[in-house]
Amino acid sequence: MRDVLDDPATDAPAPVARIERLRVEFETRGGTVVGVSDVSFEIAPGETVAVVGESGSGKSVSSLSLMRLVEFGGGRIAGGRLLFDRGKGHKIIDVAEADQSEMRAIRGNEIGMIFQEPMTALNPVFTVGRQLMEGLRVHKGMGEKAARARALDLLRQVRIPEPERRLDQYPHELSGGMRQRVVIAIALACEPRLLICDEPTTALDVTIQAEILALIDRLKRETGTAVMFITHDMAVVAQMADRVVVMFRGTKVEEGPVEQIFANPQHDYTRALLAAVPRLGEMAGTTLPAPMKLMGREDQDLTPIEGTNEPLLKVKNLCVRFPVRGGLLRRHISNVHAVEDVSFTLNKGQTLSLVGESGCGKSSTGRAVLRLVEPTSGEVNLDGKDVIAMSSAELLRARREMQMIFQDPFASLNPQLQLADQVEEPLVNYKIGTAQDRRKIVANLFERVELPASFMRRYPHELSGGQRQRIAIARALALNPKLIVADEAVSALDVSVQAQVLNLMMELQRELGLSYLFISHDMAVVERVSHHVGVMYLGRIVELGPRAAIFSDPQHPYTRQLMKAVPVADPTQRKSERDLNFKPIPSPIFPTDYTPEPSTYDEVTPGHFVLRGDWGGFSRKGA
Repeated sequence: MRDVLDDPATDAPAPVARIERLRVEFETRGGTVVGVSDVSFEIAPGETVAVVGESGSGKSVSSLSLMRLVEFGGGRIAGGRLLFDRGKGHKIIDVAEADQSEMRAIRGNEIGMIFQEPMTALNPVFTVGRQLMEGLRVHKGMGEKAARARALDLLRQVRIPEPERRLDQYPHELSGGMRQRVVIAIALACEPRLLICDEPTTALDVTIQAEILALIDRLKRETGTAVMFITHDMAVVAQMADRVVVMFRGTKVEEGPVEQIFANPQHDYTRALLAAVPRLGEMAGTTLPAPMKLMGREDQDLTPIEGTNEPLLKVKNLCVRFPVRGGLLRRHISNVHAVEDVSFTLNKGQTLSLVGESGCGKSSTGRAVLRLVEPTSGEVNLDGKDVIAMSSAELLRARREMQMIFQDPFASLNPQLQLADQVEEPLVNYKIGTAQDRRKIVANLFERVELPASFMRRYPHELSGGQRQRIAIARALALNPKLIVADEAVSALDVSVQAQVLNLMMELQRELGLSYLFISHDMAVVERVSHHVGVMYLGRIVELGPRAAIFSDPQHPYTRQLMKAVPVADPTQRKSERDLNFKPIPSPIFPTDYTPEPSTYDEVTPGHFVLRGDWGGFSRKGA
């Protein structure tokens, strides 16, 4: 291995990492595919460089190359240099030529990485505590007691409730947002010189996202850590980045200071990216959702979507509680009150969005509506049918009318089936059409979700995260359902594809009369697509009403806090850490004999309801 240090003598600090003319190739059945063709940029100490671009543009491949993890995914660094400054006592090395023993000393210690999909980044057979402590014991030489204390402190830093209990839990026992926070804690554990963040806040709600961004920013300022931030969220770019690298089809098309990129983008692709960003407040003055105007799409129907006033889904006093067992005999000692006394109505052809922090119960509500988890009590009525009272056979027939798009696309797809077979599977199960008819339907669905026909023979691992999510959306649409529960359906998509998919979902809503129960943490997206919004906190809906009323006149203190945490896609309007004064999330676990108070609401304006009283530390007295 050669030593490399060819920086000219300048006043600026030498970069921690420099990528020079990187080329990465993948060998496939169809021949060699170039993932990154010619990319160069550098990252200085204490600097955040945001790498943005469409799904499949090569931004994640570039980061995996710096960690030399791209080789484990079938890739090969075919050209270029990856220079990394290991700091005092070490020479600058070319990572592309380092041996694996040297890379083991660097990974997780000098270069930390936050991965995009938390469930695939965590080991399902080890506890959270063991996975947090592993890097500390290997790289820092800590003993069991010191490593556990540091792990506990890291969980508190990323704002996980009840950190002592979470240390002894397994990844599947945590929500998607909590798992992502564990991944972030692992990456921060050894205080690396370079932190690579690959969509680190994709699965997080706005309040946790704001605190995690502030945590990364503070680490950067205090320790001089260099940050390579890969994201599709342009509001996060505006909040975090010092410089921006825009990638398209494996090449860098534009680079510059964040203010310049947002104020005066030079490349057509950069301009298209920024045009596709939903911005909080751009729907002010309107009462109905409408598709976004996209560049290059002159034939778009931008008519607002009215829907109907005819109810499709009625949920009344829904409760979902999960037992907590403990002691030698694993007795039932308490309950997690995941959903508590939730009621709402969703009309045909309309969208009701549920928003709130990770663990607030919004995903459990969506699953309970479909009976993917069994409600403890309450009523769920779909188009006049009592879903709770249905037998297994009746529920199977009813599920043709209600489908779900899951949060984690990789976990919801079968790794052994080709994509066309997975989209066709619902049609086969319900014996719809001939084999030829089904193939035509599948081909049309691929086209509708903006995926080429050549992808039909691929497998899930051959797609990027955003492309996998589009497959999940296509599969959910296959049976022409009346209701779709979309659980973070567009959170994994880059902005241009996200805008296309949101427009597609709204076009389908207009054409087919679909109703969406839209679960999301992205407030700008929620403002764009929603007719009504329900804000959830600790299992309860604290505010419910028309979208315009919720966004223009939030009444509950928790709703106001949510709005305050939303990043704005404008680098001149960055939020400081002083603005983020969030309360710790109380525990949703109560003894088995605990009887919660029923939810009582004030109707502040027609259809706009606000929870009365004190719930989880947010107090609002009745009018």
